[in-house]
Amino acid sequence: MGKNTFSRGLIRDSNEYVVSLTNVHVVYHGETKPAIYDVNLKVGYGEFILITGPNGAGKTTLLETIIGLLKPCKGRVVVFGKDISKNAYHLRKLIGYVPQDFIRKPEEPFLVREVVALALACYKGTLEDLTSRDWEKVHSVLRLMGIEDLAYKPIGRLSGGQQQKVMIARAIVREPKLLVLDEPFSNLDRESRVYVAGILSKLCRMGVTVIMVSHDTTIIPDACNRIVEM
Repeated sequence: MGKNTFSRGLIRDSNEYVVSLTNVHVVYHGETKPAIYDVNLKVGYGEFILITGPNGAGKTTLLETIIGLLKPCKGRVVVFGKDISKNAYHLRKLIGYVPQDFIRKPEEPFLVREVVALALACYKGTLEDLTSRDWEKVHSVLRLMGIEDLAYKPIGRLSGGQQQKVMIARAIVREPKLLVLDEPFSNLDRESRVYVAGILSKLCRMGVTVIMVSHDTTIIPDACNRIVEM
């Protein structure tokens, strides 16, 4: 992990860590060179961390390791005080995740509101098991993202920027305690980037811890208190 280039709002003590990585190495299957090597990172409750770095630096690998999609070959990843590799299923209920470059094909049958609702249904059963209150939450986050008018459109027919907003809505509909975003500004025009940055700052001020990867440092959310280079 590289150096911090900007920091404010320092963590007060070690009990306030939401995420703690200690000497973490990740090597992909069939590879010999680590994708990330000896990474140490601590993120406190309510922090907003922006991670930057060149292509190939391991930013996406780092995020996928934090949320338990990848298992380190060495080191330890602790999220909310628990080893993520042993508690991934339960801990993911507390985590919202926006992957990089999530683009659906035109033939994708799901409606926008169904894509967002799946984040709730995955822990309840099926879309049919959702309550009217669940659907109200879905429409509430679509409204927050400025795309409620797209609720009944097939997601595959949307532009890349619109799909990106849908994925952010899906990540926040469960009201996560930790929000992890991989290039959330990709496919968005500048006006939309500024708008989304404002939403992320608002969520952070409401107590959500945010870890975001972005190569675009021209727009830094107001609530961001640390920039980390890889």
